[in-house]
Amino acid sequence: MKKVAKLMRPEQEIFNELAELCVSPGYVHAIAYLCFRDNMIRYSGEMKAEDMRQLFSKNRLIRTETSTLIGLLLKRDIDYTLPTPKTLDVYINTTEALLEEIHLTMSDAFWAGIDSAKITDKDFNPFTSGAVLREPIFYGGESAYSFQYRDFSPGKYGRDDGWLVANKKFSIQQARDVVYAISRLQDEKAVETLQSMSKVAPKDWTLLPSFAFTIQEVADCARMDPTVVGHVLMAFAAPANACNEQFTGLRDFNIINACPLVPMPDGGYALFHIYSLVEALYEAPFYWMGADKAYVSTAMKHRGLFTEQFAVERLTLVFGESNVLSNIDIFGSDGNKRGEIDVLVLFGDRALVLQAKSKRLTLEARRGNDFQIQDDFKKSIQDSSYQAYLCAQLLEEGKYAFRDAAGNAVTLPDKLKRIYVMCLIADHYPALSFQARQFLKCTSTATISLPFVLDVFALDAMTEILDSPLQLLSYIDRRTGYTEKLTASHELTILSYHLKQNLWLNDEHTMVLLDDDISADLDLAMLVRREGIPGKGTPEGILTRFATTALGRMIKAIEVSPEPATIDLGFTLLTLGEDTVIAASKAIDQLAQMAVVDGKRHDFTLGLGQGDTGLTIHCSNDPIEVAGPSLQKHCHARKYTERARTWFGVCLRPNDQALRFGINLDFPWQQSDEMDVLTQGMGKATRLNDVGSRLRSTGPKVGRNKPCPCGSGKKFKKCCLS
Repeated sequence: MKKVAKLMRPEQEIFNELAELCVSPGYVHAIAYLCFRDNMIRYSGEMKAEDMRQLFSKNRLIRTETSTLIGLLLKRDIDYTLPTPKTLDVYINTTEALLEEIHLTMSDAFWAGIDSAKITDKDFNPFTSGAVLREPIFYGGESAYSFQYRDFSPGKYGRDDGWLVANKKFSIQQARDVVYAISRLQDEKAVETLQSMSKVAPKDWTLLPSFAFTIQEVADCARMDPTVVGHVLMAFAAPANACNEQFTGLRDFNIINACPLVPMPDGGYALFHIYSLVEALYEAPFYWMGADKAYVSTAMKHRGLFTEQFAVERLTLVFGESNVLSNIDIFGSDGNKRGEIDVLVLFGDRALVLQAKSKRLTLEARRGNDFQIQDDFKKSIQDSSYQAYLCAQLLEEGKYAFRDAAGNAVTLPDKLKRIYVMCLIADHYPALSFQARQFLKCTSTATISLPFVLDVFALDAMTEILDSPLQLLSYIDRRTGYTEKLTASHELTILSYHLKQNLWLNDEHTMVLLDDDISADLDLAMLVRREGIPGKGTPEGILTRFATTALGRMIKAIEVSPEPATIDLGFTLLTLGEDTVIAASKAIDQLAQMAVVDGKRHDFTLGLGQGDTGLTIHCSNDPIEVAGPSLQKHCHARKYTERARTWFGVCLRPNDQALRFGINLDFPWQQSDEMDVLTQGMGKATRLNDVGSRLRSTGPKVGRNKPCPCGSGKKFKKCCLS
């Protein structure tokens, strides 16, 4: 029997049916149920990443979907009649079916955009179509945490308090405190509502009370003047008589996104999604001020200052004040200005050039307008990235004068080995990394990276978790190196993957797609650190497993004294897998113990990577004039026998394994008759599996029942001998 494929309905037809459903009697209770089900996290004791998995369920409604439902609810006066359980089930099931149908219809645009005649053309790219991009823009993950929106708002609008007090009758800090109080109040009401439902018949169950509150309740929770609270709530509330008439399709403006509070008949308000309110707190004030033609230019200036200052503050926490410079002007020999760097970070022979931008995706672009999407991208990201890239080129050439805002000359390293280009934007930009892969036009060089496009929320998380210079730069180095290989809905997913698995892709991987649920561990850590939720503040992974190892201590020592010779070694060590780090660290512990026992120099060599580099370690108290040439000669010989492009060498102090100095040989391998003679009989570098046996055979003899030289406290036969 021949099967007939079901014809897909037009998106607008499905939307119209959904609109009729949302104004049904008592539908508001269905919205309350869906928002409670899909946004509340339940946990006992400490919160774990597993407790957050439900937020990544394929069956969960995302915020853009629930905002659509609430926006359609406002198209008529809300009927608060409590429907029967059977009717409520019909509302919920029908809603989910219609939303799924809309998703399938929108996704179908991708396949419609693939032309079989062009698919073999290397320049054919269906992902630049506005119709295709509508899906990732509408369904893309949230790039910011709710507490980031909430707590960054005072910094973003603090300079505008005069305007806010005069026109809205509250300061931005007062608005932030009201929003925080609402979130606490709703947490309490959620528990109270669940408890109260156990005392009534199922036919009377409703979750709506958990989302409703009065001005006085918020004022009491925030310990604020009810009058001020009332002004704040009114500013973020949909007008009482609003019918959202302009919202006639998914492409249209939905008033609930700007005014997420729903006025209720008793004078109170309902808020179905706290995230919508914190986002409005972060974004809406700019539009208020933008409507004031006399003030809009001032507001724009303040917005740019916020982005730049935020970058300086976060990067200073990692690199220190002396290494983070802002507003750097670049002058040619003729005295003419050639460029300006918003933020410049210097660390050893590495530099980070950051340009801040504030423009966001417009409504017309969200509708899927091809031209507007690319125009927004050009104004928001391409221009900024190009400016940063141009400044990086001037930095690389080393022929220009760099001066700070006060006109003082900036001292630069003699030669920069790597310059990272970053474009920072202040607002949530849907499908940012996806669009950057499609539209960004830049070419990396041996020195300058591809631009790393990110928002302030990703930078905040990166500098919060990767709070050491080497860890952060190592991540940026790999993230920019894998621009063409990595796909994720937002940067937080990629960062979380790195923290768990160490971001490292070999040449076999041409494309890696990361699902949103990978970010659960990072999400939890940020909640613990910023909201005081009980749980682990550092995800299990590279930051927890390596810190106490010998190689982990070596990385910390490199960061304290960022010499060019050792920074590359730090980068290389941070790419090693867990087994390699543990085995090599144990070998270093043994090496140091043997040097303490007999007072002699001990060493070993490891091949790293794919044979293109390696590491030689000397453990010695010899004077620097003896230890230095000895290590140099040994590394040169090892590099030659391994035919490697680069080779690292470090000298450690035996008693505490402190890093004394390091060297880095970096030049192409070339056959040499002299080196053939000097290295005759020199074997291959030690494999990690053979390190223990090699050290035991060359070190001082230790009895089976004697303490192990590695310092573990165990007997030798129960430790390194086995």
